[in-house]
Amino acid sequence: MAQALGYVTKNETGGYEGTLATMSLKKRIRILPNARKETDAQPDFRVYTEDRVEIGGGWNRVGKASGNPYVSLTFSAPEFGPNKIYANLGRAAGQEDDRIMAILWNPRS
Repeated sequence: MAQALGYVTKNETGGYEGTLATMSLKKRIRILPNARKETDAQPDFRVYTEDRVEIGGGWNRVGKASGNPYVSLTFSAPEFGPNKIYANLGRAAGQEDDRIMAILWNPRS
C-alpha cells in the first residue's frame, strides 16, 4: 500500500510546492521545472527545500497500464543516509482539487 510522504500543490509555472515529511524530516519543498535539461538522463524537475538545498529530481513518466502521465521522484539527502527515497506524484485521496498531489512513497524491493 502506498504511503503519502507529503502533499504538494501544482502552481501556474508547472512546478509544485508543499511539504515532504518523514519520521526524521519535515520540510517545505519546491519541485521546479528543470529549465536547463539537455538530455533524457537529466530530470524534468529539480526538488529544493525551503533553504534552497537541492534534494532530488523528478521525471515525467506515463503509466504502462493506465496510460496516465505522472511524475517519478527521487530524493537524496544526508538525513536519508546512503539510500534514496523513491516516490511518485499522484492524486491526493479525498481531494476535489486536481492540483493537490500526494507524494507517494515507492519502496524498491
